[in-house]
Amino acid sequence: MLLWTRKYIYFFFLMSIVPVILYDVVGLKWLYLPWLPIGLIGTSLAFITGFKNNASYERLWEARKIYGGIVNTSRLLATMVNDFITNEFVRVERTDKEFFNIKKVIIMRHIAWMTSLRYALRIKKPWETLVGSKSGKEHMKTIVVKEHELTLQEELHGYLNEDEKEFVLSMTNKQAACLNMQSKHFKELKLEGLIDDFRHIEFNNIIGELFTLQGKVERIKNFPYPRQFATLNLFFIWIFMILLPFGMMHEFHEIALNLGNHENRCFMNRLIVENFVWMTVPISVVISWVFMLMEKVGDVSENPFEGTRNDVPITTISRGIEIDIREIIGDDKNVIPKPHPNYGDTEM
Repeated sequence: MLLWTRKYIYFFFLMSIVPVILYDVVGLKWLYLPWLPIGLIGTSLAFITGFKNNASYERLWEARKIYGGIVNTSRLLATMVNDFITNEFVRVERTDKEFFNIKKVIIMRHIAWMTSLRYALRIKKPWETLVGSKSGKEHMKTIVVKEHELTLQEELHGYLNEDEKEFVLSMTNKQAACLNMQSKHFKELKLEGLIDDFRHIEFNNIIGELFTLQGKVERIKNFPYPRQFATLNLFFIWIFMILLPFGMMHEFHEIALNLGNHENRCFMNRLIVENFVWMTVPISVVISWVFMLMEKVGDVSENPFEGTRNDVPITTISRGIEIDIREIIGDDKNVIPKPHPNYGDTEM
């Protein structure tokens, strides 16, 4: 946190020491403001900042719940693919190998959908925190985001055949294209007698649920936290931090005067009393840092798919889903990818 906000700390120190020098060294004793209105501003600002952080956390937690829904729906899809596609209604029976190939095509296409969705969520938006700030860009240099290292075309290799991959890459909404192909495939399975009408309906319900989950994460990604709340809160914080030392230094000066009225004080006590106004500097820096830190925490929580350390770990979650659903259909463990090194932890 200190490393992330160090530039702000330097500025807060400069911003608080200048008024104290003018007040105590230059002798401009009139250069102060009453503490009561500044305290009222700080109190109201604490409520506004709390409101913003709660709303930002709600966006982050909703995104995590949606991806939890993707986990559950993906496992259900794999289970249905494993159990619903049979020789029960066909005229020409398929072998176990043929069935496995059909199941794997569906599962790999589902992984292609998750991959396309990941890449859509990693697209940088102009309002996102780390796009425009220097501290954000500096922070991102320490993080490896897989979606920024490889292209979608490279990632889709092995999940779709060449015709399907070319079709998906030609579409604007590539994840929707994957689901459309999946729906057409289920229709073909029904016509071939590999699934009956009831199972076809159930598969379509799964497609509908995946479209719903996709739409929810796209809503969070494409609609920012309202700028009027975020911008005004930042302006109010800066106003409060600028006014803060002007109100505090007179209060500390009054405390020093009251303490100085007592007799029989040693030299060290008198020295502390005479320079007590300089306590404005560290106290102002700490208070300003706390308010700015809370503002920055709210900022980085607004957009849960940017790729920061505290975002929803969609890359890790997607890899975990891939492992689960490929194991469900009995895929070769030697070709199933391994979990990411930080599987189970927050990742980029």
